[in-house]
Amino acid sequence: MAKKETKSSTKKIASEESEKILKLEEQVAALEAEVLYSKAEAQNVRKRSLEDIDKARKFAVEKFSQEILLVKDSLDAALAIDKGSVESYKDGVDLTSKQLLNIFAKFNIQEINPLGEIFDPNFHQAMTMVESEEEPNKILTVMQKGYVLNDRVLRPALVTVSKTK
Repeated sequence: MAKKETKSSTKKIASEESEKILKLEEQVAALEAEVLYSKAEAQNVRKRSLEDIDKARKFAVEKFSQEILLVKDSLDAALAIDKGSVESYKDGVDLTSKQLLNIFAKFNIQEINPLGEIFDPNFHQAMTMVESEEEPNKILTVMQKGYVLNDRVLRPALVTVSKTK
């Protein structure tokens, strides 16, 4: 009788083991499906992010472009006037310049006009050095103003710098 009990207990153990194996295989299959789903979702997020970045790059200057078109319209209107005095042209150009400066302020573009300041290679580009009674490295003239966008130099100011005699 001991042999029958051993055979039945062996069958019972084998049956339990088979059930455990089946459950584990089901769990593995479920986990594999979750991994595949997560991987697909990550790829979709990556693709959407790349598309969003591409759109942002393409249309980053859209608002600025719309504003700058107003300046272009003002210049076109000034050129369309057949006869006018030099004074009226000057007034028109002055208004257009103010319009442009307002756009710059709106988009945080700041002018660098460093006349009389100490030379800073981060914001200025020395075109010439001139012997002067002034202290060394002082900016004597500004040939071309520079511009900064959100604390980043768009274009350095072109300057003449003093040097000792």
